[in-house]
Amino acid sequence: MTAGRFDQIFPIGEKNDAFAQYFTGQSYLAPLASGSVPVSNVSFEPGCRNNWHIHRGTSGGGDQILLCTAGSGWYQAEGEEAVSMEPGTVIRVPAGTKHWHGAKADSWFSHLAFITPGENVSNEWLEPVDDEAYGQLPKKGANA
Repeated sequence: MTAGRFDQIFPIGEKNDAFAQYFTGQSYLAPLASGSVPVSNVSFEPGCRNNWHIHRGTSGGGDQILLCTAGSGWYQAEGEEAVSMEPGTVIRVPAGTKHWHGAKADSWFSHLAFITPGENVSNEWLEPVDDEAYGQLPKKGANA
C-alpha cells in the first residue's frame, strides 16, 4: 500500500522532515487545528515509529492524547506491554511518561495527536526504540 492508497479521513500531510531525526522510518504530518490546543494528524509508513520521548508540563499541561484514525500501530509506556492501536483506540499519556508510538511492521498507521495546554509544556526526545524489541512485537494480522 502506498500513501496515496492509504484510506483515512484526514490528510496524510507532508513528509515530517522537521522531526525526522526522532523517527525510525518515514512519517508524515498534517496540522489540522492551531491555537491553544493544536491538533495534528501523524501518519507512519509500515515499521515507522518515533523515539522514546517524554512530554512535560505543569498546571494540567503536558498530557498527550492519541486517537487512532486509520491502520494499525503500537503505543508503549516504559516498563509496560505494548498496546495495539486500531481505528477508534484512544490513549491518554500522562505528562512525565516515557513512551513511544508508531506503525506495526506491516501496516500504515495514523493518529491524531494533541497535548493538553498548561504551563512549561515541553517535549524531550530520547533514544530510538530498539530494533530487536520492536521486531518481536506481533504483526497486524496477529492477535495483539
